[in-house]
Amino acid sequence: MKCLVTGGAGFIGSHVVSRLLHDGHEVVVIDNESAESNDAFNWYEDDAENHVLDIRDIDACRPVFKGVDAVFHLAAQSRIQLAMADPFDCVQTNVIGTCNMLELSREVGVQRFVNSSTSSCYGLNNTPPLVESMPTDCLNPYSASKVSAEKFCYMYYRLHKLRTITLRYFNVYGPRQPLRGVYAPVIGLFQEQERKGEPLTIVGDGTQRRDFTHVDDVVEANMCALKTNISGIAVNVGTGKNYSVNEVAAMISDNVTYIPARKGEAQETLADNTKAKNMLGWEPTIDLQSQLCNV
Repeated sequence: MKCLVTGGAGFIGSHVVSRLLHDGHEVVVIDNESAESNDAFNWYEDDAENHVLDIRDIDACRPVFKGVDAVFHLAAQSRIQLAMADPFDCVQTNVIGTCNMLELSREVGVQRFVNSSTSSCYGLNNTPPLVESMPTDCLNPYSASKVSAEKFCYMYYRLHKLRTITLRYFNVYGPRQPLRGVYAPVIGLFQEQERKGEPLTIVGDGTQRRDFTHVDDVVEANMCALKTNISGIAVNVGTGKNYSVNEVAAMISDNVTYIPARKGEAQETLADNTKAKNMLGWEPTIDLQSQLCNV
């Protein structure tokens, strides 16, 4: 198949590109190289067709959709605190950008559109484990924009029969994870701080719990979504097990410091992944503790 990956030079997207090429697919990459947490954009694959383009510019993106069979949509403004500081940019990228990608997919008759979303859509009002049938509870512009993008995907499925499916990721970590800035994801940030001999900065009291999901498992979920005949749904991609931030820090270093809590973030994430197992045939294979304690 000819597969297009938006955000294909980023953390998760570059892993999806590598897997698709390994599996024998033709791959086109779109990335505007704007992610502030990345030190460099050096994860392009030479065997892919790479384009520095912005998903907000539909006319610039239109030519690269020619002949595309499947789209993996991973391009996003994906940091909660940055979205709170600039909600306009977040909405432009995550809502308008997603709508652009859906419309171009409709125009060329894409066979499968895999949308990447987030567990932050569940907010505070749902009691873990979190199930896809629970109401969304958006605490910040990022989660609101991603829920809106999900609704556009569902609408394109119902209105235009575009075969969309949404994957809700739970706290992804692993090789190529963002490392730069105070808003980088916690595992990568902790590992970089430990490497530099700095104390690990724990936000709040560290009791907040997260379902940490390895990027290889996330990539496998994308491959399962490509193959399934099911459309028009959202599916959790998480391990079904969580750890507190204090527990994660203890796996890396005993040199820690605490900084003030942040607004707009949930206290706990924990996936119910029954739907992924039953409908996608996907199961997580990598546990966080086995990864960090063997480093």
